[in-house]
Amino acid sequence: MSTVRLTMAQALVRFLTEQYVERDGIERRLFAGCFGIFGHGNVAGVGQALQQYADGLPYYQARNEQAMVHAASAYARQKDRLQTFACTSSIGPGATNMVTGAALATINRLPVLLLPGDVFASRGPDPVLQQLETPHDGTLSVNDCLRPVSRYFDRVARPEQIIGAALAAMRVLTNQAETGAVTLALPQDVQAEAYDYPEAFFERRVWRVGRPMPEAEMMERAAALVREASRPMIVSGGGTIYSGATDALRRLAEQTGIPVAETQAGKGSMTYDHPLALGAVGSTGTLAANRAASEADVVIGVGTRWSDFTTASKTAFQNKDVRFINVNVADFDANKHAGLALVGDARATLEAIVGVLADYEVEAGYRQTSEKANREWDAEVGRLYSLDHGPLPAQSEVIGEVNSFSEPQDVVVCAAGSMPGDLHKLWRTRDPKGYHVEYGYSTMGYEIAGGLGVKMATPEREVYVMCGDGSYLMMNSEIVTSVQEGYKLTIVLVDNSGFSSIGALSRSVGSQGFGTHYRYRKDGSLGLDTEERTGETLPVDLAANAESLGARVIRARDIAGLKDALAKAKGMDRTVVIHIPVDRYEGVPDYESFWDVPVAEVSGMETVRTAYQEYEENKQAERRYL
Repeated sequence: MSTVRLTMAQALVRFLTEQYVERDGIERRLFAGCFGIFGHGNVAGVGQALQQYADGLPYYQARNEQAMVHAASAYARQKDRLQTFACTSSIGPGATNMVTGAALATINRLPVLLLPGDVFASRGPDPVLQQLETPHDGTLSVNDCLRPVSRYFDRVARPEQIIGAALAAMRVLTNQAETGAVTLALPQDVQAEAYDYPEAFFERRVWRVGRPMPEAEMMERAAALVREASRPMIVSGGGTIYSGATDALRRLAEQTGIPVAETQAGKGSMTYDHPLALGAVGSTGTLAANRAASEADVVIGVGTRWSDFTTASKTAFQNKDVRFINVNVADFDANKHAGLALVGDARATLEAIVGVLADYEVEAGYRQTSEKANREWDAEVGRLYSLDHGPLPAQSEVIGEVNSFSEPQDVVVCAAGSMPGDLHKLWRTRDPKGYHVEYGYSTMGYEIAGGLGVKMATPEREVYVMCGDGSYLMMNSEIVTSVQEGYKLTIVLVDNSGFSSIGALSRSVGSQGFGTHYRYRKDGSLGLDTEERTGETLPVDLAANAESLGARVIRARDIAGLKDALAKAKGMDRTVVIHIPVDRYEGVPDYESFWDVPVAEVSGMETVRTAYQEYEENKQAERRYL
């Protein structure tokens, strides 16, 4: 067997350049490149290898390790999990900075390869800079923090071990049911050690992403359940979009008359103006979807993991006889809520269901009810888009202006704060890939880095990053990367001087917005929303900060100014930040929904006691689906 002598890092990078995936006869390279920040733990190993094989695995310079994992995750999501990035960091804080990004990737079932440096495998120079020493376990390093948030973890202690580790990593990265963050911890001495690797290790490998189907008997049982139902509904999750199943979903809905609601990841499964589209469901759901959910007797979940927001903390589906049918490539998710599990690819399974239910249709009155609910909800969206609120505009008006200005193929990106809930309810989706809100981990700081990943995946689309001031302050570093690489983002920076979402949540649990407003300390207190002794708002100029990072900046004072700013931004050739202040207290209503956030059972505060009574009443609707 012929061999080639390479360092472990060189062997790994060369291996990654030859990994491909294939679905439906289309092959593509899995790794679009490698984000990285170099330090003593990876500069001489992975860093040198990336320089040597730059043509096969382009290197992208990041500014924050967490942010680069977010960008990689966003890229993978936009590419339907068929392409991704590797991310490399030094040992120590560089590695632990990636923990949050890894958790996001794994929770959202998105493939990302993490290559953190590690301490010396030889243990000769111990303790090295940034090494964690524990008296009870000599094998621990800070990289072990990545174990619980990784779908696969390995520490490569000898150069030849990379062969098995790399192949195991690829199995997980290309498995739609098991994918998430994959971590290969690479001791800095081993990265630079040479070994005679077999040439076969570097041959082109094509990993097939198939379309498995459920058992025929399970399909028949599912069809029988649907035929017996009087008020069935579909809840479409991210798996519908990743599978390319949106056309099959639409055909099923039109053929049967079954209405469709959407999760955060599944928003865009149906265009907003389709008569059977009920929009968002659950805690951030529409009135149309939540009322349908409360009465549904059969719920077909497609590609959803049934998070608490989707089920409104298990209060959304109130029919005492409700049954679930779960179409999911992962049996873990397919079996939730004691559902009838159709373990298989969403597109292939929905296409089969269309055939199995060829003779089935809901009653005409039920279809008409769904169509009416769609029209009424769209009217409510129109109302919230045009409130003419002042003196500061409402956030819903900002969303409406961006939505109305954007083209169907453009992408809106968001992740945390009050904005995701408002977007889930209000954004009029016109394209399956036009809505990108990370809500599995709801990570403050994801927005700009995620927007970069989306733009890198689909450079032909305009990307609108909707970002609150809280998230902006958490992580704005990848503005610099977007400018450096020429990937233009339009960042709509909504400024309400604090943590608006948690401020509203704080008020709902009786805590009066404690600790959520950006104000000076006065009389020994940061103050509450309603206190006279509250200090003045902090004079933080976020627009000036964005300009210092290389972005073009436009300041908008009202909705008319935002409209002009969007038009100007579209003609610009680099990342633009549009700064607009909004009224933090003018929110979008809840529409017959609930989210279980426990309230203090005892308190000396009357507002908390009142909130607890309401909380206890709402919890009565929670149930287990057995």
